[in-house]
Amino acid sequence: MSGSSKPIVLLAPMAGITDLPFRRVVRSFGDFMVFSEMVASQAVVRAVRRTGKIMEADDDQHTSIQLVGADPQIMAQATELVCGLGAKHIDINFGCPVKKVIKTDAGSAIMRDEKRAAEIIDAVVKAASVPVSVKMRLGWDEEHMNAKAIAMIAEDLGVAMVTVHGRTRNQMFSGKANWKAVAEVKDAVKIPVIVNGDIVDAETAKRALEESGADGVMIGRGALGSPWILRDIQSAIPTQNAPQLRVKTARTHIDYMFEFYEPSTSIKLSRRIMMYYIKGMQNAGQYRQMATLLKSRDQIDELLELLTLHIS
Repeated sequence: MSGSSKPIVLLAPMAGITDLPFRRVVRSFGDFMVFSEMVASQAVVRAVRRTGKIMEADDDQHTSIQLVGADPQIMAQATELVCGLGAKHIDINFGCPVKKVIKTDAGSAIMRDEKRAAEIIDAVVKAASVPVSVKMRLGWDEEHMNAKAIAMIAEDLGVAMVTVHGRTRNQMFSGKANWKAVAEVKDAVKIPVIVNGDIVDAETAKRALEESGADGVMIGRGALGSPWILRDIQSAIPTQNAPQLRVKTARTHIDYMFEFYEPSTSIKLSRRIMMYYIKGMQNAGQYRQMATLLKSRDQIDELLELLTLHIS
């Protein structure tokens, strides 16, 4: 770990997860930088309705809007638009491995074309009035691990930070993240390097930092149901009374959802959200079954009360 006694700890962008309510919950445990769900640059330019909801943020949030796309000009236009909407930071997605993104030559597909990667980075940096970062994978496959080269390009073009997921695109989410491979990126650039992949708690964060030499970690799935994990990692102090905090945080999270979404959407999302918070609790199977049947705010509150009685 370099530069500070405390590592940089960031919340990863996760499709369908890192909406405003979840980002607010995470930031209730510390002044962390948080990332929006991935937003398609073409959708921003077309002003697609759902895109606006994804990008919405509290005024005081350190929210990074993550843009994905393959056309430098459209990425630049989207950057100008989201900066105008108040984005505090722009993140360029060169890491998404899913087929629907790859088939548009975006996401981690960009890593196969360093010239196009440079064009996109240059266009976004020039269009942005805020700092820009890049999130990528190690490369397309084991024979083409070029994260170091793209990081060096990004630094030269004015990017403020890079995040590297320790897998190639072809690995998708299989196998283990190769944190040691991120060290080559860290050694090649002076800007902060963040390591990502398989970091789910303070212990894995410590090992990832040691093996990569990175300046910080980006937490994804490890924050689901335990959004205080970012605080635990940064402070190196484990949270006490986790069951009580889990139910209290679930209640707060659901309150935020009902403030942000229509009731029908909030109820639907609450079923999934409750699954995350219930996981690991005693009699979790019983409570998870109840969560799948939630049909009203009253039923959600009744389940939360039941969980409160269970852990008291």
